[in-house]
Amino acid sequence: MFFRSLIQLSVVISRKKKSGGFPLLSGLIAIFFLISHGLKEQLNLYIMKKIAQLFILVLTLTSCFKSNETSKIVVADWLLGKWENKTADGKLLEIWKKTNDSIYDGASYFIKGKDTLHFETIQLEQKADEVFYLSTIGGQNNDETVTFNLIASTENQFVFENPKNDYPQKIIYSLITNDSLEIYISGIVQGKPSSAKYSMTKMN
Repeated sequence: MFFRSLIQLSVVISRKKKSGGFPLLSGLIAIFFLISHGLKEQLNLYIMKKIAQLFILVLTLTSCFKSNETSKIVVADWLLGKWENKTADGKLLEIWKKTNDSIYDGASYFIKGKDTLHFETIQLEQKADEVFYLSTIGGQNNDETVTFNLIASTENQFVFENPKNDYPQKIIYSLITNDSLEIYISGIVQGKPSSAKYSMTKMN
């Protein structure tokens, strides 16, 4: 009679579970029922089922967290490729490629005639939920990398800043169209605000 009542109670709670109530209590009653009836094989199967469900839940949550971590840099896919700015003074080239889900490697050249007057290695890197713009220019800053923090972003724009850098202190990449972008740099030079803007056209 006791177990009959127990089964009836388990059925009621199971129905309640479907509507969002008492899932833990229902599971405990099921385990108690299996133990009391000596159904060890069924108990083991029940426990293994619950462990499998928990494992799937953990994998799902881990996947969601990983997706959130990479989302900030993934939206910069429009930056990939070869970009060019031609002026009477020379040609500015910037090339970006995706190394992996958290690192985009780039290079910037300024060429006049056959001479490369400027060369800079650049990189976008995501660590946890932060994105950094890394710049290394030979012959400047003792050849050490200067790091800019991402302070604002949209699907079409990234704003990086390093207030301690000599110049620039701020770098902004803006997608204008699928084949054009704008690079804007700004900062303080000799106590006065200074800025420059480069309109880039995609070559491939």
